[in-house]
This record gives sequence, structure tokens and C-alpha cells, in this order.
Amino acid sequence: MKNKYRILKIAITVIILGFLLSFSLKKFSGQKIVDNKISVKMNEKTPVYFIDEKDIREIVKKENPSGKVGDLNIPALEKKINDLPAVDSANVYLNLNGKLNLDIKQRVPVFRLNKDGRDFYVDEKGIEFPISKTYSHPCMLVTGNVKKDEYQKLAELVEKIDKDDFSKKYFIGISKDNNNDYNLLTSEGNYKVEIGDLDHIDFKVKGFKTFVEKYLVYQDPQKYSMVSVKYQNQIVTTLNPYYKENDSILKAGNKELAKVPAPTPVRKTAEPKLKAAPKKETKKPATTSSKPKESTKPKVVTKPKETKKTEKKPTAAKPKTKAKVKIE
Repeated sequence: MKNKYRILKIAITVIILGFLLSFSLKKFSGQKIVDNKISVKMNEKTPVYFIDEKDIREIVKKENPSGKVGDLNIPALEKKINDLPAVDSANVYLNLNGKLNLDIKQRVPVFRLNKDGRDFYVDEKGIEFPISKTYSHPCMLVTGNVKKDEYQKLAELVEKIDKDDFSKKYFIGISKDNNNDYNLLTSEGNYKVEIGDLDHIDFKVKGFKTFVEKYLVYQDPQKYSMVSVKYQNQIVTTLNPYYKENDSILKAGNKELAKVPAPTPVRKTAEPKLKAAPKKETKKPATTSSKPKESTKPKVVTKPKETKKTEKKPTAAKPKTKAKVKIE
């Protein structure tokens, strides 16, 4: 009998607990999620404003028109917020008191890329997301045909520039030219710093820093159009042709370059002389070696000695060549 009473007590207790639980759940699901019960937290280190609390609250209302806790689909709401381009991650959950919590982390742009006629942001993970119509985040501007596999290295370069006081002062933009070389745009002067690829950035920036501190601070920044540090252990500078003080230097350089091709016409004129020489030689033997002229000479000189000389040396070429030289 005692066992039957125990079983009966347990059954009654379970029924009562189940009734209370169902009643509490019904009451809980019937609660409305009002504005003061929605908590939106932005967890990014750098403050960005691509989305705000107002936008998130509107999404919650659209996903749950009735406003009741029981009608709220938390996984669907979380996915809806995560699908926003400017959102990196979102976590949605309810407290026992019916308070809805939304912890959101927005994407922080590392640089803004202008590629193929369109602008967009790229975060530290190398993910693209569009520009907002209501908010513009201050970051490095990059132009050129940058490939997606270069986003992360480019983001690392921008972060290094932002952390270094010297680089942050000098470099205001990055461009990629048609030769696939990267150039750092400077805030002082018309010159740009050519770095080539994105490897050994620390070494290249250090080389440019040394060049500035040891030499460029004593010069007018307008003097150069480019400073190249892409080559190992050397810095190559290009003069600005529109800088007045460079006119004399460039003119002198052009004069020296103009002198360089001068030997080429001399060589060309020397060649026709060599070609003309054999023509003269061919004509002269025709007059000197011809026998009719020799036959005319005996009319003037009738001595037998000269006839003997011609008979003794019919094959010798030396007297003929000497006669040729004398004629010339």
C-alpha cells in the first residue's frame, strides 16, 4: 500500500509540474517583445556605422510582425542579420525574462578599392562589401587591377602603414600600374614611391625612410616624380620634368644623349667610301692594264730598254700597283 501511495504522489507531482510548466511557457510565449526588451550591441573595436540599432530593430519587426516571443524564429532572424554585407557575425538569443539580445560585429574596412570602375571596401579577412550610402569610413584608397589573392597582403601593408607614424604621415594611397608594380602615393610633392611587389615591405619602407631622413629633407619635394625602392640595396630616383630647377639638368642630359648617336652617321658614311673604292680600282685597271695604251707609249719612247722591261716582267704585279699609286 505504501508503494502505491508513493507512486500516486509522484504522478500527481509530475502532473502539477507539467501543468505549471505549460502554463508558464504559454505565458512566456505570449509576451510581446517591446523596444525596451531589445538589446543591440556592436562589438567591433573600431567604431563603424554601416548599420545602427534602428536598422536592426526594423529587421526584428519584419521577421516577427506579431511581436510575440512564441512567434519569433531566432535562427531565421540570426541568418537574416548575418546576410547583411556589412555584418561580420551576429548572435541572437532570449533571456528567461523575455529580453531579446543581439550581439553584432560589423566589418571594419582596411582599404577602399577602386577597380574596373566600381568602388567597394575590403576588410582584414580580404572580404569585399559594398559602400554605404549613409556612411563613409576613412581608410586607405587603393586603385588598379588588384587580384583577390592579393587582398590579404595588401591589408597587411595598410595595417603596417597605419601603425607606423612615419609611414602614416607620408603615404596616403596605393596604386597598381599596368606593369603590376605597386606604388605608394605621398602627401608631400608630386612623387610616388615604387615598391614593386608586396614582398619585403618592411625593408622597402625602411629604405625609403632612410632616403628621406638623409637626403630628401634637404631637397624640394617637387624635384622628383618617382622614388623607386623595389630594387635590392638601391634607390632609383626620377626627376620631375615640370620642375624649373631640373630644366638645366634635363637639357644637359638631352644634349649628352644627342651626342651619343653622332658616331653612327660617320660609320654609315665610311661604308660608301669603301664601296666606292673598288669601283675606282675596277676602272683604273681597265685603262692601265689595257695593251692599246702600251702600244701608244712606244711611239714616244722607242728605246729597246723599255721593251725589255716589259718582256722581263709580264707577270709581276708590283710595277703595276706602283703605277696605280702614282696615278692616284
